Amino acid sequence: MKMKDLKKKIIKKIHAIGFDVVGFTKPNVDEITKKKYLEFLNKNQHGEMRWLERHYEKKIDPKKMWNKVKTVVVIGHNYAPKDNPLKLNNFDNLANISVYAQNEDYHDVIKKKLDKLQCWLLNDKGVESKIFVDSSPVLEKYFAQKSNIGWQGKHTNIVSKKYGSWLFLSEIFLPIKIETKDIFEDSCGSCNQCREICPTNALSNSYSIDARKCISYLTIEYKGPIPLSLRKKIGNKVYGCDDCLSICPWNKFASESDEKKYKSIGKNMDLEFYLKFDEQKFNLFFQNSPIKRIGWTRFLRNIIIASGNSNNKNLFGHIFKHFNNQSSIIRGICIWAIFQLVDENIKNKLKKQILSFEKNKYVLYELKMAS
Repeated sequence: MKMKDLKKKIIKKIHAIGFDVVGFTKPNVDEITKKKYLEFLNKNQHGEMRWLERHYEKKIDPKKMWNKVKTVVVIGHNYAPKDNPLKLNNFDNLANISVYAQNEDYHDVIKKKLDKLQCWLLNDKGVESKIFVDSSPVLEKYFAQKSNIGWQGKHTNIVSKKYGSWLFLSEIFLPIKIETKDIFEDSCGSCNQCREICPTNALSNSYSIDARKCISYLTIEYKGPIPLSLRKKIGNKVYGCDDCLSICPWNKFASESDEKKYKSIGKNMDLEFYLKFDEQKFNLFFQNSPIKRIGWTRFLRNIIIASGNSNNKNLFGHIFKHFNNQSSIIRGICIWAIFQLVDENIKNKLKKQILSFEKNKYVLYELKMAS
């Protein structure tokens, strides 16, 4: 079969399986991109995500992932929400969860579709392949841009003229050469809305991000106490942040995803709802969600910070019960949150009470800073 015919059949099959957009490119990374990525790591802008360092050599050379690869097929899956997520920022008592985590884990949804594609390639076309979904060491946004699926916007994520900022990316490596035409398009122009809306100024430079300031990083990847200077800026966000994606003007051309497994099923509940959870209930409620992977302690930390930002004094008792948590991070963040909600008289009484039983240096530091 001619490569042009095979390419057409692959594209047709990818759409039939349920994906929205596909592109093809060569498995090579240019020197400028390698240099920029290394600079990002050397500046420690990736924070605690040390696997990015360990995977550097694989990321800049796909052949170290699979030495047979000759073509990278980049696949996009639309996950655009029905309503603009920016609306959720206005509800102080709401646990604001990123669009992508509203229902089933997209890794599982996409992996099942890619498995079908991989079986079809092998059984019908006799072509081996390797599949990758987000968490693998692949420079997927770079390859997505090279294959003309979209361009890497100033918020560092892929932007598409048809799907805006709402595309999940995955890749399939093929051991055959398929005709490709690398196109590096950038249609951000003079627009800086994504940079300007970032609550923590994580996008201070165009086309680059300091993950250490990013709310998505802080609420998902970062395990420690969230810095004092950033807590108020987090607002009601408890898992991820969609602000820079949501504000993108190209979203006006996007249509709601037709993937039922991406539809919201009531994860944006009141903060009080989640403050009543324990670890067992957390694991059960989020059993099919990407939220489960951050664990109960990190999620509770995020909920308590959002509660401190809520101005809702009725949450005092629900926060206070978590003072018996084994994690010093939770006890420390409880102090910060409660002291955002109560008056000076109650603060003084609480300080004496906490000093009577608390010995952990970090928790005592939080008490000192809050007093």
